Amino acid sequence: MIRIEHLTKLYGPTAVVDDVSLTIDKGTMTVVVGTSGSGKSTLRRMINRLVQPTSGRVVIDGQDTMSIPEDDLRHRIGYAIQGHGLFPHRTVAENIATVPRLLGWDRKRIEARVEELLHLFQLDPASFAHQYPHQLSGGQQQRVGVARALAAEPAVLLMDEPFGALDPVIRGKAQDDLLAIQRRFGTTIVLVTHDMEEAFHLGDRIAVMDRARLLQYGTPAEILTQPAEAYVERLVGTADRPFRLLSLTKVEDALEPGSASGEPVDALMNLRDALSHLVWSGREALPVTGPSGALIGRISVGAILAHGRQPA
Repeated sequence: MIRIEHLTKLYGPTAVVDDVSLTIDKGTMTVVVGTSGSGKSTLRRMINRLVQPTSGRVVIDGQDTMSIPEDDLRHRIGYAIQGHGLFPHRTVAENIATVPRLLGWDRKRIEARVEELLHLFQLDPASFAHQYPHQLSGGQQQRVGVARALAAEPAVLLMDEPFGALDPVIRGKAQDDLLAIQRRFGTTIVLVTHDMEEAFHLGDRIAVMDRARLLQYGTPAEILTQPAEAYVERLVGTADRPFRLLSLTKVEDALEPGSASGEPVDALMNLRDALSHLVWSGREALPVTGPSGALIGRISVGAILAHGRQPA
């Protein structure tokens, strides 16, 4: 668990982070979102002390980070940034092994970890381990960057605009990969972005910042349905709000008994995508399949629209 308590950073008389407090639960992904200059990246940098706070503190698993030597703290916290930050003259395997080597892991343990992570990110070790960053696509470089951040099995992973340089197709796949990795390892992730769509897709909780202040901290559904300030309401987008709300709900949560004709949709699909299937097929309802592939009910336009309405 991470506790950020009254964290402030001043540059001269100007506050770039102003009295921010929030608690990040262990094993969750928190997305810090805001426009350029909102203070979100400075907040992230204060978690691993790349920037020293003017006042306030960060506590990780009960330990004040100021009591931890800087090198030890940064070895314990994974870090992935936009542009990947890979060492150009080191191979993929050498890049991933960077922190484990600094920590004194033995060779066999490092090799096993590198191989495990390459398999996990769908990069065949025989093909990719000895390649250099310039030989990889942007999406492959991004995966190697995240693999390197996870190599020493950190409990906390910090990410600053990690997918900003990727094209939309690769970006969507990279986001889904991150969610799968986070579920597998239970890593506590703090991700900074300016992209509200990315925040809703990835975050268990979202922290909205503007002009150095934390305006709201809550679940995606809370941010959508109960924006704390006018700025938050503008940021989530009035016109897009129902569709974003639908994207947070699974088909299984709006399942109806009965049958329907047409191509089935998966129970774990979100309602936004299910509505798209219904509109494209021109049907009022479609059958739904469960994990085993068996039909378990149906999903209708009416049931979906009921989940996208403004709460009373």
